Amino acid sequence: MKKHDLSVFEMEKDGFRLKLQKGPSVAEATTASPAVAAAPKAAPAVSESAPAAPKPIESVPLRDIVSPMVGTFYRAASPDTPPFVDVGKAVTEDTVVCIIEAMKVMNEIKAETNGVIAEVVAENGKPVQFGQVLFRVR
Repeated sequence: MKKHDLSVFEMEKDGFRLKLQKGPSVAEATTASPAVAAAPKAAPAVSESAPAAPKPIESVPLRDIVSPMVGTFYRAASPDTPPFVDVGKAVTEDTVVCIIEAMKVMNEIKAETNGVIAEVVAENGKPVQFGQVLFRVR
């Protein structure tokens, strides 16, 4: 997580869910709030950050588009063309979102979900692993 500057990593497959989070979890931040009333010195730091974090997570669940293979992630068909998708672009199940090069073969990756791209997680031109989150869709 430190190497790729990630603060949260979530993966769900076949009923198994894994969530890694750097720093205090939402549950810890919520339970820390009553303690804040008893400790006024810590109140500004916790009260400013704790209420803001849970709202986006609870209000709109994000779905992940994950890599189906190991390879090199490319956002566009070539360096001269615009990315297949960007934040704010609507996608359908058949929308090509990126290319993953594996063993000199360019594999088009489709969204396989409907929604709007909320985040581009993978870095263009960098290696990706099987199951690694590439995009988050709202």
